[in-house]
Amino acid sequence: MLLFTPGPTPVPESIRKAMSEPTLHHRTPEFESIFAKARAGLLELLKMPEVLMLASSGSGAMEACVCTFTQKKMLSINSGKFGERFGKIAASAHIPYREIINDWDTPVSVESVLKVLNEESEIDCFCIQMCESAGGLRHPVEEIAKAIKAYNPHIVVVVDAITAMGVEEIDTTHIDALIGGSQKAFMLPPGLSIIGLSQYGIELANKRNVGFYFNLKTELKNQSQNTTAWTAPTTIITGLTRYFELINGNIQQVYAQTKARSLATHKALESLGLRIYPKNPALAMNTIYDEVNAAPLRKILKNEFSLNVAGGQDKLKTSIMRINQMGLIPLNESVWVINAIELALERLNLRKFDGTGNKVFLTAYYDILDK
Repeated sequence: MLLFTPGPTPVPESIRKAMSEPTLHHRTPEFESIFAKARAGLLELLKMPEVLMLASSGSGAMEACVCTFTQKKMLSINSGKFGERFGKIAASAHIPYREIINDWDTPVSVESVLKVLNEESEIDCFCIQMCESAGGLRHPVEEIAKAIKAYNPHIVVVVDAITAMGVEEIDTTHIDALIGGSQKAFMLPPGLSIIGLSQYGIELANKRNVGFYFNLKTELKNQSQNTTAWTAPTTIITGLTRYFELINGNIQQVYAQTKARSLATHKALESLGLRIYPKNPALAMNTIYDEVNAAPLRKILKNEFSLNVAGGQDKLKTSIMRINQMGLIPLNESVWVINAIELALERLNLRKFDGTGNKVFLTAYYDILDK
């Protein structure tokens, strides 16, 4: 079965092999050396002054950031299941919050954020998804973060980049906490979350000393010494070092190939008469909307072509289909996906297979890559 869901993504053989080595105790010089390599790779990737690795899914890092950086009131953007989660975290911790709620295909605007900040003087933390993976939407995060810092530099900007980290270059200039997860572009099993921190984020985390397990001050103290406060996910961190060996410092090449693959898939799907769902699509995945045919299409892809793509969640459960573009995806697999979709459309009597999708994909891929 070819796995093309937007997380978890397939784990390459070389990473699986690295993780199959005998388990190291996390309080040894041997593991500290591995931890240091993973940490150095993340610092180079994120271009932020500090980075933390937590033994949790991305939701753990989200909770740590909401609780650490909100003292008065949080503002979050809810354009899907993961934006909704920021509000649920705040509610569970009895933190006052306000949401800007948009349709799942609609990015938030700078103007709407600044309007709320003018109305709510107590807001000291802003939380947003870079890519809202519930619908494949990309918010204009960098533009919003810049505007917030110009309005009030003391508002902490927290960005869930779980589905964007390692997919595209992120301008972290105005971001205080950037959240990532192991099971996306890093092609690792779930269980490791990542938080990149600005200098302001470091200062606040050390000052506030919030929580027990998700205490960022405790982790900052320990991880600067290449160890962790609690038991580290040693196997996944070992796999992360292998990821950095695989890309061999060529993250810009990864970004370029991911962009070309995603945009070319977008064009190929449209050439087959399929509708792209979000108004501003993220590079991390391609999401198509078809209220009638999305679920039957997924079923044919899985049963007849051994291709596993994702449906939607909640109100979009049977209306959308999401195709992963995160990680080091071989070009022949992308070609297979396009051909399988075109063949599945023929099975549904929606169009005849004539190879249009494949032709459009390959032409667009090399055109975009050459620019």
